[in-house]
Amino acid sequence: MKKLVAVLLTLMLTLSCFAALAEGAKTEYNVGVLVWKFDDTYGSTVRKGMMDWAEKVGAELGVTINLDMQDAGDDMSKQVEECDQLISKNPDFVIINLAEPAGGQVLVDKLKAANIPFLFYNIPPSEETYDSVVKETGSFFVGTLPREAGDMQGEILADLWAADPAAIDKNGDGVIQFVEFKGVANNPEAIARTQYSEETARELGVPLEMVTDIIVADWDTGKANDAMKATWAAHPEIELVFANNDDMALGVIGALNETGYNTGNEGDNSITVIGVDATEAAIEAIKAGRMTASVKQDGDAMGEANIRFMMNYLLNGSWFEGLDQYKLNDDGCSVYIPYAKITQDALK
Repeated sequence: MKKLVAVLLTLMLTLSCFAALAEGAKTEYNVGVLVWKFDDTYGSTVRKGMMDWAEKVGAELGVTINLDMQDAGDDMSKQVEECDQLISKNPDFVIINLAEPAGGQVLVDKLKAANIPFLFYNIPPSEETYDSVVKETGSFFVGTLPREAGDMQGEILADLWAADPAAIDKNGDGVIQFVEFKGVANNPEAIARTQYSEETARELGVPLEMVTDIIVADWDTGKANDAMKATWAAHPEIELVFANNDDMALGVIGALNETGYNTGNEGDNSITVIGVDATEAAIEAIKAGRMTASVKQDGDAMGEANIRFMMNYLLNGSWFEGLDQYKLNDDGCSVYIPYAKITQDALK
C-alpha cells in the first residue's frame, strides 16, 4: 500500500510538472554541487546516487538535470573559491556538502546575494550556525539522525553480548576492553556516534572499559591503521573497536591482520570491530568474517532525496509538499534518511 501511495504521489508530481512545462517552464537545469571531498567512500555513494537520480528524476519530469560537481578536498577555503566559480556560471541551484560544519555562512551569503537557491546534505551545519544558514534562509537539510548510527552500533554489541559473552570477552574478566575511533573532533555525526555507541551499549547491560582516550583518525583508513598499530601494541587486551565509519574500521582491521587477528581464516584469533556506512569493502569484510558488523548509511537514498527536494523546490516552490515518502523533522526544514544494521546474519 505504501508503495502504491508513493507511486501515485510521484505520478501526481510528474503530471503537475508536465503542466508547468507546457506553460513554458525550463526544460534544462544546471546544478552546482559543492562536495567536501571526492575520496570519501560514503560520500562517493551519495555522489553516484545524485548522478543516477538526476537521470531518473529528469526522465520522470521530462527535463535535463546537469550536475557540475566540485571537490573541495577537505578544504573550506577551496570550497569558498569553488562556490564563487559556480556562481559565475549562474546555476539554477547549488547542493552543498560542507567542508567544515561551521563554514556555511560565507557560502550562504554569496548564494543569497546571487539569488541562487541551495540545500545542504550529509554534513549538517554546526549547531551555532544551523539557524542562520538553514532555517532563516528558507533552505533545507538532507541528512541522518546523528545518534541513530551510534545507537545501532551499541544495539549490535548488546545483541552479541546477550548471545555469547565469551565470544567477545576474550580474557574472561566480565568486562569488554574497547577503543573508539572518532571521525573528526567537531563533527556532529562523529560526536553522536562516539557518544551513543558506548552509552547505548551500557544502557543495554554491556559492561565496557575504555582503555585509551578517544582516537581521532579523520575518517581515514591510513590514519586509523597507523593509530591502531600503536594502540594494539600498547593494549593487547583490547576486545572491541567502535569506529565512526567503515574506512577507519578497515584500517583497524588491516593493523590487526599484521598480528594474525581478524583474518577471517578458521582458527585465527579475532576481536569485535563495528563500523558505520556499510560500504562495499566493509560488506565483503563482514561476509569474510574479518569485520563484525556495520550500520548502513544509504548513500543512494540520500542522493535521490537531494535531487527530489531540489526539483520540487524549483518546479513547485516548496521543499516538502508532495514528497510524503519522507518524514519532515520538527524543525520544518530537514529530513533524515534512516540507518540499518548490517551483520553477518543480515547478509545471509
